[in-house]
Amino acid sequence: MKREYDFSKGERGKFFSRDAKIYLPIYLDPKNLDFLKKLSKEKGIEIEDIVNEWIEKDISIVKAAK
Repeated sequence: MKREYDFSKGERGKFFSRDAKIYLPIYLDPKNLDFLKKLSKEKGIEIEDIVNEWIEKDISIVKAAK
């Protein structure tokens, strides 16, 4: 690593985008991941779709309980 870097020709905000979406990785326990892989294969849908569906159901239950 250099002691100093020259940013005099740098362009502020060159890679900034207001519409950029950030996708956070989610790490599952191996047994849960195996279960989801099997279920995903059986149903022919992506793991992400199954997890999102379950989360939406949980959110609706929490909202109903308030």
